[in-house]
Order: sequence, then C-alpha cells, then structure tokens
Amino acid sequence: MGEDSVALGQQERAFLNDKRFAVLATVNSDGTAQQTVMWYLLRGDQIIMNTARGRTKDRNLLRDRRVSICIEDEYRFVTIAGTVELDDDQTTAQADIAELAARYKSPDDAAEMIRSGFTKQHRITLRLPVGSAVSHGFSESSEPEE
Repeated sequence: MGEDSVALGQQERAFLNDKRFAVLATVNSDGTAQQTVMWYLLRGDQIIMNTARGRTKDRNLLRDRRVSICIEDEYRFVTIAGTVELDDDQTTAQADIAELAARYKSPDDAAEMIRSGFTKQHRITLRLPVGSAVSHGFSESSEPEE
C-alpha cells in the first residue's frame, strides 16, 4: 500500500458498515484490470464478498488472488488491497451469499434471489483481510489529492 495506509479507524468502519457497493479489481490474464461492482460486508477484520463459479473474477482469482477494492461516497472513500482467500465450501458460501442478499435487498427479494438463483449456483466466498487501508474524507479534508 503506501505511506497513506493505516488500520481502519472507527469512522472508516462505520462507513464500511453502511450499505454501499465495492468495486473489486482483479488481474486479467493479459495483466489488465477487471473491475466489478460487488456486494460486501465487513466481518471483523475481513471484507466478505461472494461470486458464482466460472465468472471472470472467479477465473482471475484462481490464477492470481491479488485484489483491490474501493468503496466510495463522493469524496470519501476507503481502498483495501491484498490477497483474498477463496472458500469453496457450499455450506459457507451459500450462507454468505444469503447474508449479503439480506444486507442489500428486502427480505422478500432476498428470499426469492436465494431460492431461484443462488442455491442453483456454485458459490465462492472471497475473504479479503483488512490489514491496512487507504482512506480519505474522514478528517477535515473534503477533496481528494490529485
């Protein structure tokens, strides 16, 4: 990370616990970045995400587990980079996608997504340890540095 990397503070944790979306960047086989908007949740000192087997990000992560995520709200943001752990256990992965659906959708919509979609897919949980993060906008400053 760099000089600006710090452990998550209370303000950053509160920011991450609000319902926002992460942009996940993985590395394509040609070295370019592949980005995807993702549901996530902060669980302790890990960011939890979930995907279906066979998607581009899944294929990328099977080859190279280095990622970066950015969660933003105008000029406030938190970025975290590191190496994800992939959990292929279907009991765990299905429970995680159900928890994510409940975070982002109404109870009825979440239940329908689980029943009609997620349970029919091979799901993978992505765990990104939060050792340190780069954040901006959580102090007096309101404009990002350029």
